[in-house]
Amino acid sequence: MQGAQLRHQPPAPPGRKPVPRGASRMVAKEPMSARLPKANFGFLKALFWPVLLIALGVGTYEGAQRLLPYADRPITKIAVQGDLSYISQQAVQQRIAPFVAASFFTIDLASMRTELEQMPWIAHAEVRRVWPDQVVIRLEEQLPVARWGDESLLNNQGQAFTPRELANYEHLPQLFGPQRAQQQVMQQYQVLSQMLRPLGFSIARLELRERGSWFLTTGAGSAGPGIELLLGRGNLLEKMRRFIAIYDKTLKEQITNIARIDLRYANGLAVGWREPVAPTTAQPAVAKN
Repeated sequence: MQGAQLRHQPPAPPGRKPVPRGASRMVAKEPMSARLPKANFGFLKALFWPVLLIALGVGTYEGAQRLLPYADRPITKIAVQGDLSYISQQAVQQRIAPFVAASFFTIDLASMRTELEQMPWIAHAEVRRVWPDQVVIRLEEQLPVARWGDESLLNNQGQAFTPRELANYEHLPQLFGPQRAQQQVMQQYQVLSQMLRPLGFSIARLELRERGSWFLTTGAGSAGPGIELLLGRGNLLEKMRRFIAIYDKTLKEQITNIARIDLRYANGLAVGWREPVAPTTAQPAVAKN
């Protein structure tokens, strides 16, 4: 029988407390702040910027409303800019007179621009404010290129406008056509003018009829008296090139005797001659006593 063996436990080193054995080991307590749930301030951060922006907006609006009576001055000067050849500064000032009574911020610039562009000779108007009490108007006048019928003029864009007086524009070429064809007639006029100019011809009259036929009359000039060109429908450029080629070879020497040229044929043309002018009979002189 074996005897009980005794385990020798070495003595604890000096200065260190013996470690207790068993389940009765002591655990350090957590502080109270660590055991309580932490407050969540994320939603407050999310609301901060929207609230701040709203507050700034309200403050700015209130400040503007308080300062507006001091900053909104009456209009004291209207400056009209642009090269005006057909309308006067006085006519422009009279047209915008109903708007001038407003103040700097309340003046209706859009209505003023619309009112100005209703004047026949104004093609485009630009209106803007200049601090503190000025309105600047820049005008672009119509550029008359031709007469449209008997009552209107056409600008370089083929747009018709109707000034009060047309007596001063009788020197312009006269264009005719359906109302819907203003731009088409203007474009055709510009093309044909460029083709005829090297020959010394200008266009005095160009007409587009309802069925699509074109009729052109040249003006009297260095090439001779005016002649009528019957162009018909379609292939206008081809017909004009044919006329130019035959003119240089055959017609140039006889142009003063030609009244009209019919280009409505597929491969040629027909010439209408002027009637000879009968010589005037000289009246015998009557001797007076």
